[in-house]
Amino acid sequence: MLMRMIPTKAHAGMDYAVGLLLIVAPWIFGFSDESTAATWISIVSGIGLIGLSAITDYEGGFLAQAIAMRVHLMMDALLGVFLAVSPWLFGFADEGTNAWLPFVVIGLAELGAAAMTDPDPSRSGARRRHAHA
Repeated sequence: MLMRMIPTKAHAGMDYAVGLLLIVAPWIFGFSDESTAATWISIVSGIGLIGLSAITDYEGGFLAQAIAMRVHLMMDALLGVFLAVSPWLFGFADEGTNAWLPFVVIGLAELGAAAMTDPDPSRSGARRRHAHA
């Protein structure tokens, strides 16, 4: 079993960074002209991740605390799987490494972050305070 070592506050920062990365990935990795599907999947996934983060009950939820952290982590895991398989699912795996590799790497990172994040915001903060005392 994986150790839940990522506190929710750090996870929140990663969520917004990855969301922004997904939005700009088509131009950073140069696949915007190669695959319309890859471009839209990346942008919509980034916007969705930022939206999910904004309404999650954790330190990064600034619009509402409507979604429990455990549900957020399940959605992260689903997004990770979706991103990792999307090059083959939507047919852009043969467009070049710059088109499919970011999806696989970011998808696997999402899965890892979901698996290693402590789902209890208050407990992860309490654990850090106790460790520093």
